[in-house]
Amino acid sequence: MENSTFSRRRFLGTAAGAAALAVMPFKHSLATGKQPKKPNSKVNGVQLGLTTYSYRSIPHSLEEVLQYALTSGINSLEMRSVLEEGLGIPQAPRPARGATLTDAEKAERAKAAAEIREKQRLWRLSLPMQKYADIRKMYNDAGVNIHIAKFVPSGWTDEEIDYAYNAANTLGAYGITDEFTDEAAQRLGKFAEKHNSLAIYHTHGQFGKPGFDIDKYLGYYKANRLNLDIGHYYGSTGLHPNGIIEKYHHLIPSIHVKDKTGPTHAQPNANRPFGQGETPIADVLLLLKKEKWPINVDIELEYDIPKDSDPVKEVTKCIEYMRNILE
Repeated sequence: MENSTFSRRRFLGTAAGAAALAVMPFKHSLATGKQPKKPNSKVNGVQLGLTTYSYRSIPHSLEEVLQYALTSGINSLEMRSVLEEGLGIPQAPRPARGATLTDAEKAERAKAAAEIREKQRLWRLSLPMQKYADIRKMYNDAGVNIHIAKFVPSGWTDEEIDYAYNAANTLGAYGITDEFTDEAAQRLGKFAEKHNSLAIYHTHGQFGKPGFDIDKYLGYYKANRLNLDIGHYYGSTGLHPNGIIEKYHHLIPSIHVKDKTGPTHAQPNANRPFGQGETPIADVLLLLKKEKWPINVDIELEYDIPKDSDPVKEVTKCIEYMRNILE
């Protein structure tokens, strides 16, 4: 992204400063006993929200993410790595991109990764669920719900996947999202059923590949579900997303929204600001409004952020774009 080097000081002096001011009435109300005004991004029955991946290029602690959501008037989130990062999970050092490593350096890095992986496993298995209860209270008290926890746990040990579902249930989420793979679809569903939850798989361009059979993967377990990204779907297939939504709406608890060009465009499958691409966002929203299907609609901000803007401002624009369609 253009502003991937956006400094913490610069951001806190602009959008986050506004976010802090936005949340002050809430904090003040706790002291005074007055009820704060809660955010509401449910419009004519359609629950709008976002995935916190949208804030990846700016500081995004648990407190900051909450403030950003309040600034945009959002009351529903798919929470991603910010959950564990915010609670202090051991982190591996990030290697420099494009670095050429010797065989010895590769071996040393693999050893360090294995050590961090074991530290993370032990951290997860020792973490009290009260930590997640505290997160839920902080967000819920501000009027924000967490509907999905994206732990991406399909490569974890069985005990860690149990931890992930216990955490999701504690947060009040109806399921866990993972990236779609055949291995994930074959593994997570049984844990979801064990914990009376859902295993939800996020797709990218798989629908554009010959022979891709979503029925096969959803059929592994009754708890398996689809997190349909309508931007990726349209960008890779050129097909209208309403067709698959109408067919699988009972198996789609959430969709991701981004605006992309189609596969026949001069710049195919490219991210664009909302309203500047070819994804039929309005058609999808109006279908959900008409049918009243309980499908969460989450912004996944991936287009380049203008130099005079930031992700919080752009998320607000995206929410208003969809709100105007639904009102």
